[in-house]
Amino acid sequence: MSMIQNKKAGARQVIIDAGQCNRRIDNFMFKELGKVPKSRIYQMLRRGEIRVNGGRIRQDYRLQIGDKIRIPPVHLSVSEKTELPGNNLLNLVRESLIFENEEIIILNKPAGISVHSGSGQAFGIIEILRFLRPADSDLQLVHRLDKETSGCLMIAKNSLSLRWLHECLREGRIQKQYMALLMGHLHNRKVKVTAPIEKNFSKSGERVATISESGKHALTEFTRSKQFERTTLAEVIINTGRTHQIRVHAAFIHHPIAGDTKYGDKSFNQDMRKLGLHRVFLHAKTLGIPAWPGKQKDLVMNSVLPVELQTVLTTLEVTYKI
Repeated sequence: MSMIQNKKAGARQVIIDAGQCNRRIDNFMFKELGKVPKSRIYQMLRRGEIRVNGGRIRQDYRLQIGDKIRIPPVHLSVSEKTELPGNNLLNLVRESLIFENEEIIILNKPAGISVHSGSGQAFGIIEILRFLRPADSDLQLVHRLDKETSGCLMIAKNSLSLRWLHECLREGRIQKQYMALLMGHLHNRKVKVTAPIEKNFSKSGERVATISESGKHALTEFTRSKQFERTTLAEVIINTGRTHQIRVHAAFIHHPIAGDTKYGDKSFNQDMRKLGLHRVFLHAKTLGIPAWPGKQKDLVMNSVLPVELQTVLTTLEVTYKI
């Protein structure tokens, strides 16, 4: 990657090389403008202040070799100056480490923390991790988990690892298994959902997803694990990684996830709150990663169900078991 400074305009131009190819423009800019709030970067993209090859681009545009990015100077107000993450956040992320080698970090992401900053949150998992590890200059999220979803989260330690893991994801070679508590009873032990999902952004920049014929292919498999009086604990496997995929597909088959305030059932959520559930009951339980090039063993990582979700299951076992 090369950089050219335009002294007269104060802007600079970055030319993309193979190491940055296929990264989303927003993720690239988050790293390039590390001290600038994400909300400001999204605003710059919407206004066309950041341009690729002289033109405006969407925030999910993927960079190509040779792309020329114009980055204007950014002057932060006092209120926009980056703060330091608090000790509670730092400790949460420190204690969430499941696995690490020279290529990848796997965390047991706590619920309530976004994977990256934005939408009113100054720090996400990736910013906190970069703060804790200043020597690891190229940490990148491999995939996303929603703010209220807990469990296995992959972070690549370099651009080569990121590209290889993204390739594995596109080819369906990484297994992702979740646990979800659903409203009602599945009509079969195993239910496969293939409804296409379309991603959109609200005016505030919030991601929303809908079932649409013009959407992208999505495949979700729900398998009944335990059944209670009004709910089902299901194992969920996704073979694609669409925005809010499990939550949208669960709502589509009329078995929304407990605690889901965006796609769920309001009355059901109120009943579940009485049982102590104060978040969406969705946990990324297992990651299965194929053997790294030149290595022999596949990597399988598991994360334990958080205490707050296990407590709800115990209550259901005692009070509402069929």
